[in-house]
Amino acid sequence: MMKAQLCIVKISHPCQCPERRLPMPCKGRKHSKDGGIRALILSLLLIAFALPALALDIPGRQIIILDPDTDTILFERDADKPVPPASMSKLMTIYMVLDALKSGRITEDSKFSVSEKASKMGGSKMFTREGDKIRVIDLLRGIIVQSGNDACVVVAEGLAGSEANFAKRMNEKAQELGLQNSRFANSSGLPDDGHYMSVRDLAILAEHLREDFPEYFPMFKETEFTWEDIRQTNRNPLLYMDIGADGLKTGHTSEAGYCLTATAERDGRRVVVAFTGLDSKKQREEVARQLVDYAFREFVQLTPIKEGQSLVRVAVSEGTSPTILLGAFEGMRLTLPSRDAEKLEARTSFDSPIAAPIRKGDVVGQYQLVAGSQTIGEYPLVALEDVARAGFFARTIDNISIMLGIAEFPSPEIID
Repeated sequence: MMKAQLCIVKISHPCQCPERRLPMPCKGRKHSKDGGIRALILSLLLIAFALPALALDIPGRQIIILDPDTDTILFERDADKPVPPASMSKLMTIYMVLDALKSGRITEDSKFSVSEKASKMGGSKMFTREGDKIRVIDLLRGIIVQSGNDACVVVAEGLAGSEANFAKRMNEKAQELGLQNSRFANSSGLPDDGHYMSVRDLAILAEHLREDFPEYFPMFKETEFTWEDIRQTNRNPLLYMDIGADGLKTGHTSEAGYCLTATAERDGRRVVVAFTGLDSKKQREEVARQLVDYAFREFVQLTPIKEGQSLVRVAVSEGTSPTILLGAFEGMRLTLPSRDAEKLEARTSFDSPIAAPIRKGDVVGQYQLVAGSQTIGEYPLVALEDVARAGFFARTIDNISIMLGIAEFPSPEIID
């Protein structure tokens, strides 16, 4: 008779690992009671996992801190509320230009003409002049570094014929990128009732920019750009601090307050922060630093389970071997509060004995990762080796022993 078994594996020394992402959903085979093999797709529960918030008393209407390497939300406040994004929505305009460059529709040396509308844009400016023809690469810097509203209109008209058509394309691309609470009415982020984003969407967009266009991402940490003999500095306050910041975009309107979408990297680990609704540049600078420091100080990345790691040895019936090793299909990287890292354990569950034949990779149970009282996720427990079916005589002895209740199978053995 098979019995359900639960074993707890302490993870005492989780290691740092260069893997970048959590494992994708695992395609495996589940070992059924009658010895057959059937296909099974197991979805992980940890993708976009939101940790319980640690105490963080900090101003800001909407806030999100994302660890993009593990898709983990470290902190959020009203993160899905659509709000005026101010110049942070220029990140979408930048994405559209970079996407056109990547597709080959334009080149860095392609030139766009400055219209009367573009040259007369108010607010932050690149200081373009009507009738000028400006290279795309210069316009990009005029948007990224100088936050030029005029440069935004120039690229919008150059790519789509008009700013209205460009906004339609922005909305189509936003849907493709999974920005669920964003809508664009213009290229610059100037106030408009039909123009909004959530801070979660801003964090997602920031990661798309970094991952989709790695060759252009370093432009976001450029601290100055000169056009028409007018030198302007990047408004991102984090770039001038020694905290690993390398992008992305500030914003400010009376509706949005002072806001920022930023990313920083330390020792190979990256975080993205986005927030709105602060009262001053000074407060924006202080909050930005606090959020980044909080993310790196209070959380740790670790690799508790490696690909193919053995977790438990269990009994086999009707097989050529009395036991089999079970373990993880894939390795994973997690982000956890530092306080919980030493509490992490794997809890395996499976039926024992497992009837042969068993093939390496067969899903025969599951394991949970648990930190204290919190379940992080559930994952497939797979066979790490083959066990062939025994001959007729050996199988008959096993079956008779099981029916008579005298079968003796090895107890599960935890692998440290």
